[in-house]
Amino acid sequence: MSLIEWVATLFSGFIIVFALMPSLIRYFRARKEGQMIREVGPKWHEKKSGTPTMGGLLFIIAILITTIWVGFWQGQLRATTWILMFILVLYGALGFWDDSIKLWRKQNEGLKAWQKMLGQIVGAVVFTLVYQHEQLPMGLHLPGLGDWSMGLWYILFVIIWLVGFSNAVNLTDGLDGLVAGQATIAFGAYAIIAIHQHQFDVALFCVAVVGSLLGFFIFNHKPAKIFMGDMGSLALGGALAAVSILVHHELSLLIIGIIFVIETASVILQVGSFKLTGKRIFLMSPIHHHFEMKGWSEWKIDIVFWSVGLVAAAISVATII
Repeated sequence: MSLIEWVATLFSGFIIVFALMPSLIRYFRARKEGQMIREVGPKWHEKKSGTPTMGGLLFIIAILITTIWVGFWQGQLRATTWILMFILVLYGALGFWDDSIKLWRKQNEGLKAWQKMLGQIVGAVVFTLVYQHEQLPMGLHLPGLGDWSMGLWYILFVIIWLVGFSNAVNLTDGLDGLVAGQATIAFGAYAIIAIHQHQFDVALFCVAVVGSLLGFFIFNHKPAKIFMGDMGSLALGGALAAVSILVHHELSLLIIGIIFVIETASVILQVGSFKLTGKRIFLMSPIHHHFEMKGWSEWKIDIVFWSVGLVAAAISVATII
């Protein structure tokens, strides 16, 4: 694929979201369907109550349309492309179900944890079956050490990876623009890696995601006109984990997605500390709320977190290519 095709892919996702998002926002506002803000969150987030959510619906559609038409045009619609879109749609559907319960029942808690996890596990198993069918390596790539063949144990790894990172991205989605920006960086990094490895089908998907998220960011940065909802965050997290597996640099996601890792670790540490000692490590978790409580503005947190994510992604890409 030439530069023109990559630019067309980027702009396709961007234009679809940019052109249609205002109509989606108006639709949700007209129906008075907006996000219910959690009572345990920062008090100043209450003013965000009523902001339309499920913006992930539109950027998922944009990613699918772009990946399919450019993939058909360039002959890049392969099994790996379809399984990435499957994970995006399945995890997005789980999030849609979760969001719809919150919206239409006017409550902040959606699906039960086991219901969400069951769906995520089913998706991971289907992904692994396609992965095996394509005769891709059933083992982890260990930087500097080569491949560690895991056999059927790799299936367990894939389940942990997809479930873990879909939830990690979901936890991170607590500030305007934070996940949209960080996911753009992460998918951009994997696009570069995939192009370097001549995996143009995977790169095509990643570039479609980047373009669609850039279009979404215009409406999601502070003050957000719409949120991506669980539909968007679960879909992005699952797809990101799947991409890291398909480029066979699975563990690179711990660096490229370091912000998602830190956010999740802060929750685990907070809960563990409180249960063991009765004391909290952070003022509030995930850690972006801790910095809010310290007086940082949302923009400051976003910029600092994006900067850390960008540097980490650049280092990871440089060591791979």
